[in-house]
Amino acid sequence: MSDSSIASSPPHEARRPSTLKQHERRVGVIFALPALLAFVVVILIPFAKSLKLSLFRYTIDTPEPQFVGFDNFVKLLRDPTIVSVCLNTLMFVVSATLLTMIISLAWALMMNQAFKGRAFVRAASLLPWVLPSTVTAFLAAWIFNGQYGVLNAILLSTGLISEPITWLAERHGAMACVVVTKVWLSVPLFMAFFLAGLQSVSQDQVDAARVDGCENLGVLWHVVLPHLAPTLIIVMILGTMGNLQAFDVIYALTEGGPVGATTMLSVEVYKQAFENWDMGMACAVGVLWFVLIAVPTVFYLRALFKRES
Repeated sequence: MSDSSIASSPPHEARRPSTLKQHERRVGVIFALPALLAFVVVILIPFAKSLKLSLFRYTIDTPEPQFVGFDNFVKLLRDPTIVSVCLNTLMFVVSATLLTMIISLAWALMMNQAFKGRAFVRAASLLPWVLPSTVTAFLAAWIFNGQYGVLNAILLSTGLISEPITWLAERHGAMACVVVTKVWLSVPLFMAFFLAGLQSVSQDQVDAARVDGCENLGVLWHVVLPHLAPTLIIVMILGTMGNLQAFDVIYALTEGGPVGATTMLSVEVYKQAFENWDMGMACAVGVLWFVLIAVPTVFYLRALFKRES
């Protein structure tokens, strides 16, 4: 073999990985096209139409939309109830997400231990997530009912209260009931996430931590939680997104009451559209909702990508 052929072979070999990567990218784009098409049809186009309709006055007494510019947004921002709606949403999202993460992690740690009947308990733990959320909401309404609810019956029989409490008729009680119900629905799914992460914790690291003198809390803090950091981030993001979109549980349980105490942005969109029949205002609330979600998400993702780079 001549020297010239040997010298020319490396560039040819170097081009093969590049060609393979380009082929992989094309295949990846092809596989992603159905999901991208579904996103455009189901999310992007309806959002664009909602954004356009937010600039129009379109109520039950206007057969055709009337262009009003930003009047819907001005009227919305001047409405004092929108502040309480945003505060209700913030309180619900923060409370439900934090409680879900704490309870899911604690339950996953328990399910990761060896005990008799563990497989049955793991399967039973998924039952709240399998049930339709509306069914769970009606079940919660029966539990928290002020007259014949199970919770009041238990508290009265144990002597913890002297008279029934109208949980769903009180402002703070209704919010607590909504948060508890949403947490009850979300815990099984995120427990499965944490349990999957715990299965991959290195036993050698656990044993080394115990040799160094770490007790159970020390192993959890120095070994388990650092290993579960990516899972914690995923659960936090998914939990926040799910709680921001929560509607069926809230509406079936309280319909946003009492006196707007549990009216979130999702419920406000429904009320504007199907109770006030003001589609333009409903779309304006939806756009405001999108902006409030998008702004912190952009900063969070920028910080996350900067840390990984």
